[in-house]
Amino acid sequence: MSRPSFGSELLRGKLRVDLLDPLPDAGLDADAEAFLARLRAFCTDKVDGRLIEREDRIPDEVVDGLRDIGAFAIKLPREYGGLGLSGVCYHRALMIVSTAHSSLGELLAAHQAIGLIQPLRLFGDDAQRRELLPRCVREISAFALTEPDIGNDPFRMRTTATPTDDGGYRLDGVKLWTTNGTIADLIVVMALVPPSDRGPGGMSAFVVEAAAPGVTVEHRSSFLGLRGLENGVVRLHRVVVPASRRIGPEGQGLQVALAAQDTGRLSMPAVCAAAAKWSLRIAREWSGVRVQWDRPIGEHEAVAGKIAYIAATAFALEAMVEVSGRHADAGLLDTHTEAELAKLFASEQAWRIADELMQIRGGRGYETAESAAARGERGVPVEQLFRDLRIGRIFDGSSEVLRVFVGTDALADEERPADRSTPFVPPPGFGVLAGHLAFVDATSAELAGHLADGRERWGEAVAERQLFLGRVVDVAAELYATTACCVYARALGGTAVELADAFCRQSRQRVAELCRRLWTNTDHDDVAVARRVLGGSFTWLEEGVLDASIEGPWIAEPAPGPATRPNLHRTIRR
Repeated sequence: MSRPSFGSELLRGKLRVDLLDPLPDAGLDADAEAFLARLRAFCTDKVDGRLIEREDRIPDEVVDGLRDIGAFAIKLPREYGGLGLSGVCYHRALMIVSTAHSSLGELLAAHQAIGLIQPLRLFGDDAQRRELLPRCVREISAFALTEPDIGNDPFRMRTTATPTDDGGYRLDGVKLWTTNGTIADLIVVMALVPPSDRGPGGMSAFVVEAAAPGVTVEHRSSFLGLRGLENGVVRLHRVVVPASRRIGPEGQGLQVALAAQDTGRLSMPAVCAAAAKWSLRIAREWSGVRVQWDRPIGEHEAVAGKIAYIAATAFALEAMVEVSGRHADAGLLDTHTEAELAKLFASEQAWRIADELMQIRGGRGYETAESAAARGERGVPVEQLFRDLRIGRIFDGSSEVLRVFVGTDALADEERPADRSTPFVPPPGFGVLAGHLAFVDATSAELAGHLADGRERWGEAVAERQLFLGRVVDVAAELYATTACCVYARALGGTAVELADAFCRQSRQRVAELCRRLWTNTDHDDVAVARRVLGGSFTWLEEGVLDASIEGPWIAEPAPGPATRPNLHRTIRR
């Protein structure tokens, strides 16, 4: 029996507050609170974020310490040696470690959200779970899907899994940007199985031992931010994998990959919420001590507007994580769409928060924390936050791809919403927030109508109107954030209602502009200009500057075969 989905109903023009309210309990028992206290103490006493930033590496003793307190197995059931704690506890743990240093959040999330644990729990058999899940308590896992010519199009995959005479498989291929791949003990590898008498073939998922012959880490990648991230290129050459290490049937790999991403989609919103909360603290403290024209800068309207935006949006991000996470734990709703909307909204807004915080800090925001400390001031790593958060709009589903995915799902419901003559009656207990829920109700109906109008205007080609669909989905994300704010504030009470009201008022302004641009825009002209650019019509504009790029092909074409570079795999002592 299918479970109801608040997000899907919202895109159909129906506000189902009853699906979210009342908000389930956070599920933080004494064990969870004790774990979070240990984690906070460990990160405070044992993690040197500046050292990680300087050396671009998480020290072995930090990884070992995280293992010792169970941070690699937060949600793993106790029968397999894990802590057996809730998803909400996991999200709060990510908020702690990611503010100690950003790479720690990715280390834990890549292992628990999309690494081996989730695919095995969702698709593995009992024997696989009994054998492999206990290893995930201390051993590190990674998920290898991306290849040099694969972005969000897994059907271009080249890695193969050829059936062998003994019933197993031989894997060959090269995987790019495998987070944790440079230090992993176990890797979930996606590969194409050719059809045979043994099975239908197709994209399939395999558990590969990182120490197996033929597995080579050829390159450790370096990025704009997230220094310390263990991400790299993994080559597989004639790697033998028994059939017992295939997760699910042949051809089910795409479902494994999508399900792993769905369950881990809230990891990014949790990290973004943590960044926003830290940004609020820095903005508040700095804007009270920095004086310009005889007043603290926070008293000037130009800065006050930024502070209000950061405060309101930080509350909204926490609300989305809490509301989505608690309902995901309860298991009564299908939270797939809500998680996608949360990831999209959080990554976009957190990046804007970082930009606004840098503007509030001025030149000090652009200066590194170590440089400021060296000249005698407090070292506040705003420029690091700026660099670290930018990836959120790209990985785990880029903003553009998520808009297309959510919009395409909404288009699948071809029933035009019926006109509603009865006014929306908010449920009791929302007070001043009731009007915002009425706004969500009315706007969701209008949004569904816009989708229907798009289908009538463009037919099946509406799926190619990505800018139109993107605005529809951005509106839906704002409406979900507004609803989550109202539900969360109602549960918290007190001054939370003020923050929720502030966010809802700001959101309504953004929604109005997005709705206006659904039908009044320059999309058609912009596409025409882009085609002219791609056709070389404006190359004259590119003259008069130098290109600092390093020569090489735009997309690497890794040749199959054995490794020709040293193995950079790093084994962290256990």
